[in-house]
Amino acid sequence: MSDLSGKVAIVTGAGRGIGREHALALARAGAKVLVNDLGGSLAGEGADTSPAEQVADEIRGLGGEAAADYENVADFTGAERMVRNAVDTLGGLDILVNNAGILRDRMLVNMDEAEWDAVINVHLKGHFAPTRHAAAYWRERSKAGEPVRGRVICTSSPSGVFGNVGQANYGAAKAGIAGFTLIAAQELGRYGVTVNCVAPNARTRMTEQAFGDMTAPDEGFDPMDPANMSPVVVALCADEAQDITGQVLFVYGGSVNVLQGWSPGELISRDARWDADELLAQLHERFPTGAQPGNMIELMAGAGGQSQSALR
Repeated sequence: MSDLSGKVAIVTGAGRGIGREHALALARAGAKVLVNDLGGSLAGEGADTSPAEQVADEIRGLGGEAAADYENVADFTGAERMVRNAVDTLGGLDILVNNAGILRDRMLVNMDEAEWDAVINVHLKGHFAPTRHAAAYWRERSKAGEPVRGRVICTSSPSGVFGNVGQANYGAAKAGIAGFTLIAAQELGRYGVTVNCVAPNARTRMTEQAFGDMTAPDEGFDPMDPANMSPVVVALCADEAQDITGQVLFVYGGSVNVLQGWSPGELISRDARWDADELLAQLHERFPTGAQPGNMIELMAGAGGQSQSALR
């Protein structure tokens, strides 16, 4: 196991599901963990301190060190308080796992402004605000001549990288997080910080609402177990992962697929401005059966099938 002894980690949305598994895995690897969770409903409503407290207690039961935090990650000053809480209570900050999120699924023609704003705010701003304040902390340390091995792990989704009907708000936010990862990695590398992203496919409150019952198998390996995601996070947080940054990893069961994202595809070129009718004719020639986005389930199955050799 990667040794994270002496490191301090913040995990947002760590009271349940994938976030809880991340917090426990980081603690088992030796990290002290600030367990952040507002304790709201799946739609982001209400608050409850008990989920964060219970996970912090679990970590202490394992012999680790932890503290609970209840800040709203989408509150800019609240995110600053959260980072300060980790520094003051646990002695510093080395790892930030941005995991908190909510779900308000609706077909685009029926989605209202509040449903759009709430999801974008929690997911996208909820990544920006904690990362912004963590980055400021690491920049100060770097400028003071201290060694920095900062780690930021972002959380996208198959909906964000492949698309999914009924999740325009959620998918747009998750796609934005993948783009945020690329730019943050480019900007923060000078301070000794890596920024990577996971797109998990696992059984959680969110996926069960979106796709229905996902009962675990009675025996054998459970590819939808949220705990399958956490070894990837621990690996990316290790000191030895200093040269891995700006990557988006789709994780399903035992498959880890390092996605390529937007890349040059079919090129249609000429040495002059296109006439619209001529371009349309070229498009029909190149795509005689049409061009449409793929079905997310098929794309995920294909990515999972290829991913055994993706990391090498």
